[in-house]
This record gives sequence, C-alpha cells and structure tokens, in this order.
Amino acid sequence: MAKLSVFNLITLDGYFKGPNNDISWHNFGEDELALSIEAANSGNTLLFGRVTYDMMKSYWTSDDAKNEDPKTTQGMNSSKKIVFSKTLNEATWENTRLIKGDLISEIKKLKAEEKANITILGSGQIVAQLAEANLIDDYSILLNPLALGDGTTMFKGLSHPLKLNLVSVKSMKSGNVLLKYTGTGSE
Repeated sequence: MAKLSVFNLITLDGYFKGPNNDISWHNFGEDELALSIEAANSGNTLLFGRVTYDMMKSYWTSDDAKNEDPKTTQGMNSSKKIVFSKTLNEATWENTRLIKGDLISEIKKLKAEEKANITILGSGQIVAQLAEANLIDDYSILLNPLALGDGTTMFKGLSHPLKLNLVSVKSMKSGNVLLKYTGTGSE
C-alpha cells in the first residue's frame, strides 16, 4: 500500500500561495536545494491539481529550470506524475497520467494499488479534500519566515479541525524550518 504525503511551503501566516497564485516569496537556500533534489529523484509518484500542474509543467520543462537546477529538473521531468482535473483534456508533461474521476475514490484506489509512495506538491484544494477524508499519511511543511497578509491556505474548506502529530523539526540556514507531521485524523 502506498503512503500519501504532502510537501508544501507556507508563510508564517499560513499561506501556501499569495494572491494571483504568487509563489515568488519562496525562500530557497542550499538545504532546500538538497531536499528538492532528493525528493525529485525519490521514485515517488507526484500528484497535482490542474493549477499546480500547469505551473510546475511550465517551469520544470523550461530552459531556465534546466540551467538553474538540472538535477531537480531531471527528476521532476522523469518522475511519474498524476494530475487531477475536470477541465484538462490531456496531460502533455512526460510521464503524466490525467485522472478526471472522483478524487477520494481514485486516491483510495491509488493508495491500494501503487507500489511507489505518492507526494502531493502545492494543490491546496486537493490537500484540503484529502485531509478532510483522512487520506493523507504525512505532511512536510517548509515554514518560510515571512507573512504575506493575504493568500490561500492549503486547508481552506476543512469542515473540522485536523489533528496532526509532530514527528520532527529541522532548521535551515535560510531561516526556513522543516516541520514533519503524521496525520492522525479529525478531532
């Protein structure tokens, strides 16, 4: 059975993206680059919603990505990917499978059938729905030391409190803090 994880960057005020999907505030140093390379080459299946898929595909297939971060770029492009979307007609990023069905039932099926673990990147609407259904096994949250004042939380729409168990904390040279939690379900 595959484990379902989330990896997201958030601000001190809890936003994973700013207004107009802005992520220019992401603070990446050497420690984060090492995490990025390791994660992109882990063999995990990457899972996205359509908005994150479009942003990721646009960047990781660009010449900028290939020049700035070739190791992560190679991993991102060669990784098996899944995009959930009711509006896309095809997924053109290499190694990507488009799923248009019910998110909850499809994730239950994927967790039961997949051999590789699954990692959600970005994709707040998907995170919120899967957290609501208690299908996420663990969360890796990279806390950036800034407040945006406005944006979108990855838990927008939860109908009940979500209790998480802290597993580890790691400080980065950049000032970011990596927080790892396991999902324990609703209170």
